[in-house]
Amino acid sequence: MDPAVLRGDMVDSLQHESKGVVQSAWLSAAMRAVPRETFVGEDHAYSDRPFERLGTRVLSPSTAARLLEALAPEEDDEVLVVGAGVGYTAAVLAERVGAANVQAIDITRRLVVEARQNLARAGYEAVLVDRRDGAEGLPEYAPYDCILLEAAAVDPPRALVRQLADDGRLVMPLGTGEQSLAVVGADGSTERLGTVAFQPMLVEGEQADTVERNRTHREDREHARRAAQSRAGWEQEWIDWED
Repeated sequence: MDPAVLRGDMVDSLQHESKGVVQSAWLSAAMRAVPRETFVGEDHAYSDRPFERLGTRVLSPSTAARLLEALAPEEDDEVLVVGAGVGYTAAVLAERVGAANVQAIDITRRLVVEARQNLARAGYEAVLVDRRDGAEGLPEYAPYDCILLEAAAVDPPRALVRQLADDGRLVMPLGTGEQSLAVVGADGSTERLGTVAFQPMLVEGEQADTVERNRTHREDREHARRAAQSRAGWEQEWIDWED
């Protein structure tokens, strides 16, 4: 069947009341335009389910749509995608804001190469894809009107918040065990939009496609943070017994 017809059927189903995740006209048009099969292969292109590719989870169309609706980019916005993956989300955003206004980063070199190749084949070669630690963002191109983080973190990464324009917004899965989709403003304000389930953001030294990730740095920081919050009062601060 014609891929354009399959894309239309996919978007129609995402607009249906039972899902309703595609609500805006721009997202409907963009998802109908981007050849998803170029990014994920024909076998996975139009089924609404995630799958693994080079050690990372490729988002289902409905999950991608949910993120993009929350991001709500305007035409000509400057956009950063943290977690380039296979490049599909960046391509949909390019349809809205223009390929030259989209930058994407990923910590895994093989995914950076994959995203670059896929975007070029699909006609979005002007999207910049670079290998970076996602928590550090891409300050050379800041400020950004929109930043999309496609991995979970306990707190909004400070570097990403700093790279937002004054009225910019960061959309990300917030939390560890129980996560929520959050829209974070440049002023630190947070709006939660329901529950999600994402893999944790990798840190430097981790790679998505290795047999065993090096989780030491991230886990040590998280354990230390939780331990500090659970200490008794006498452990929290010095007590002057003379008083």
